[in-house]
Amino acid sequence: MADLVERVLQEAAERESHYKTIEVHKDIELEIDPGNLLTVDTNPLDATKLKKNREEYLKSLARDNTQLLINTLWQLPTEKVDEAIVVKLPDPKTPIPREKPVPKDKALTKWQQYAQLKGIQKRKKSRMMWDDQSKEWKPRWGYKRGNDDTQEWCIEVPDNAADPNVDLFAKKNKEKKERVAKNELQRLRNIARSQKSKVPGVGLTPTEAPSKDYLGKALALARKSTASIGKFTDKLPTEKPSKHTGKKRKFEPNYGDVERESKKQLKILNHIQNRIPIVNTTKAANRHIMEEQRSRARRRREEDGGKQKGGKNKGGGGKKKGGFKAGKKGKAGGKKR
Repeated sequence: MADLVERVLQEAAERESHYKTIEVHKDIELEIDPGNLLTVDTNPLDATKLKKNREEYLKSLARDNTQLLINTLWQLPTEKVDEAIVVKLPDPKTPIPREKPVPKDKALTKWQQYAQLKGIQKRKKSRMMWDDQSKEWKPRWGYKRGNDDTQEWCIEVPDNAADPNVDLFAKKNKEKKERVAKNELQRLRNIARSQKSKVPGVGLTPTEAPSKDYLGKALALARKSTASIGKFTDKLPTEKPSKHTGKKRKFEPNYGDVERESKKQLKILNHIQNRIPIVNTTKAANRHIMEEQRSRARRRREEDGGKQKGGKNKGGGGKKKGGFKAGKKGKAGGKKR
């Protein structure tokens, strides 16, 4: 019996020897930023172990630093979401550059806002369900789902049916298409609400309590649904003009009053001829003054350059050398030839 206990303890010790402890000791404490899941190790490397087996030494270092980061995460407050324990990370301490801005939180839909207001919790349903007809487990949705009413070959006509000759299969398919269209419209409305934009008009959607404006719009659409687009549709004796007729563009006739047309064209020509160009007098005066100053400075530089070329000789008794003045021909050496 003692040998059996000793063997069991020895096997347990061997199994535990394959796993390292979660307690890691470092000479210098690591700089841990749980917001970025970042760990900075400033401890010096062991040159002997690094030269002996570089891969194993670096793997052990990475494992120890990761273990310290995980130990720090488990010290943060936790919560349970969808049967999973999650940790809410604090704000990051180390600024890390990123290419694009942080994405904003997704706006809640109307149902999510209502559920949050009423405290309704989402319950996760299992994917499989029991089908009473086939007596077996089937998927709750999708292909070959359980309790699929679209696969029925016979539908019982209810006793309180308004018309017993109605095709119930076609009616069921039509109701399904309407549900799908309504869900798609609601999805587009949620997207438009999150982006603060309007959903384009899609006609009249079904409603249980139509308003006065809704009925007026429905009447205007029904009137225009004829082949003549409502041109020959009779009006009721006390019917008021519809507000949903829209605006009709007006164009000038191709032929009409010639005198009126000539007056209109002459008015346009007079307007073009009498247009006075807008001139900025201050800007024009400043530009003129600037041009004068530039031309004066250019003439002064030319005169100074001519004086330097025809200057006096050193110790020459005031006589000019055999050069010539700018602008006067035939004078060389001070005498005419």
